[in-house]
Amino acid sequence: MGKRSSNAAMTIRLAEVGHPGPNGGNPFPLAGAQTEREQSYRRKVRPQSDGQQYLMAAIERHNLTIALGPAGTGKTYLAVSAAVTALEAGEVGRIVLTRPAVEAGESLGYLPGDINEKLAPYLRPLNDALNERLGGRRVKQLMTEGAIEIAPIAYMRGRTLNNAFIVIDEAQNCTYGQIKMLLTRLGWHSTMVVTGDPDQSDLLDGLSGLAEIARRLDPIPDVAVVRLGDRDIVRHPLVAGMLTVL
Repeated sequence: MGKRSSNAAMTIRLAEVGHPGPNGGNPFPLAGAQTEREQSYRRKVRPQSDGQQYLMAAIERHNLTIALGPAGTGKTYLAVSAAVTALEAGEVGRIVLTRPAVEAGESLGYLPGDINEKLAPYLRPLNDALNERLGGRRVKQLMTEGAIEIAPIAYMRGRTLNNAFIVIDEAQNCTYGQIKMLLTRLGWHSTMVVTGDPDQSDLLDGLSGLAEIARRLDPIPDVAVVRLGDRDIVRHPLVAGMLTVL
């Protein structure tokens, strides 16, 4: 995990992949599973497109990967799955998942509870991905042990994350300065994956720094910038159709 690549182009052997059914079947099928109901968690994630295959290979070979693409392309799920795989293989000591707490048109500040309860809705998608891969009980155990940490971006400042797999999700809602701060959290023996869709920022126009960061880092050999497209969308087929016209 996190092996640095040479200047030469990566050679990627495409694996046999499945495709969602006409009604939007399971986009990431479990190898050997009989039904969705029978599985407790997903043991192996299979890419559903060439783009997803390329992303998985990039994460495997680079310490820093930036995954750009529209909703439904599996950016977050594949990044979290790679983190789980690395943790279970003993390649890293912990998983750190973070995303910005940016409101998408509605205010949640009036909700009752302490700061952690108020932030829970923003961090829920990361919890969902973990629960699907590990099961809720295992996730709670690992979080109690400190092997998994889910936190908003504001909690990352001043830290150095060694021996960790870091996933920065929804990075299109980060400013240039925030992403720069997050990238400098990368420590020794760590892997970082930054995901986001530059076209879906909830910030004011011109504030998102994701596209500019990706442009500047793209020429660096040891950084992988993977751009996913409409043909990599693996949600319900209707989602792909809508996203091409909306």
